[in-house]
Amino acid sequence: MRRIWAAAIALLASLPMVAQAASFGIDSAHSSAQFAVKHLMVSTVRGTLGKITGTANLDESDISKSSVEATIDVKGIDTREEKRDNHLRGPDFFDADKFPSIHFKSTKVEAAGSDKFNITGDLTIRDVTKPVVLAVEGSAKPIKDPFGNDRMGGVARTRINRKDFGMSFNKTMDNGGVVVGDDVDITIDLELTKNK
Repeated sequence: MRRIWAAAIALLASLPMVAQAASFGIDSAHSSAQFAVKHLMVSTVRGTLGKITGTANLDESDISKSSVEATIDVKGIDTREEKRDNHLRGPDFFDADKFPSIHFKSTKVEAAGSDKFNITGDLTIRDVTKPVVLAVEGSAKPIKDPFGNDRMGGVARTRINRKDFGMSFNKTMDNGGVVVGDDVDITIDLELTKNK
């Protein structure tokens, strides 16, 4: 009987390890979310949102089984202009007192080339949820930092129409243009640490 058990253990030890899904937490200190929107149709205003938290479950053997969920603080919005920041936090835009965060939850992850991925998911801003696709660049292979932690990162980009999320405030100019553009470009820089 001992010989059978010894043979079974030896056989299992000789088999290649099967990659399993690993959980990574978003490193808020090394991650950020930025946005850009047209002002007066002649220039672009850029700003940052607040702290990002969340998790990514990575399945290296089948990337389509991976998932991402993230929350971004709205009250931390910063465009380097206090009056504008307060307006953006108010009811005309994010209404941050009622809806203090933006939430994203993936529904599909697809490879889109070397170190490129498309992550489809539900984006919730205010009380509106819409599907969006994040175009992501970054390796799905973790690296080891000097402290022995497994880390990975990348950049995600998408474009939304702010009116789709209930932010319809605007003013028309004499030339027929508007004060604030409808399209908003979003860029999210992420660093993740493997959960122990």
